[in-house]
Amino acid sequence: MTEFASDRNNPPEEKPAHKSARRRSREFILQGLYQWRVGGATTTTVEAQIPDLEHFDRADREFFVGTLRGVIQQHETLTAQISAHIDRPFTELSPIEACILMMGSFELANHPETPYRVIINEAIELTKSFGGTDGHKYVNGVLDKVAAQVRPDEFVARAKVR
Repeated sequence: MTEFASDRNNPPEEKPAHKSARRRSREFILQGLYQWRVGGATTTTVEAQIPDLEHFDRADREFFVGTLRGVIQQHETLTAQISAHIDRPFTELSPIEACILMMGSFELANHPETPYRVIINEAIELTKSFGGTDGHKYVNGVLDKVAAQVRPDEFVARAKVR
């Protein structure tokens, strides 16, 4: 097959992958947590600004608000829970990975209707999109340990199936 110069300069457009309302919410939650953690924004400020962003209307607003508020309210507990499974002080984690770990840990503890593997996979995808090069591997390992602690029955049942 012959490749034309115009083909190299104009690759076929990729269709954006369909994102569920929950996936979109998680992206907005991550943005909000980043504003809170790095920029010092209040929950009220984040809740007022994020819904003005493009495509927020396609997100699950209730999940966004509940998770954002929950992570911020429980951040000390979540930090302690995560710190038991990491190899350095929590404050030394990248802000993106720290926020994703808090969000994932919050979901594991507070959303038993969502299988733990789904929560971990969503966290991995967020980290691949917004985090460092191999951050997703770290997030996967840490959240796997948190899942074993927070959801021991589900974790053991899944291990038996493998």
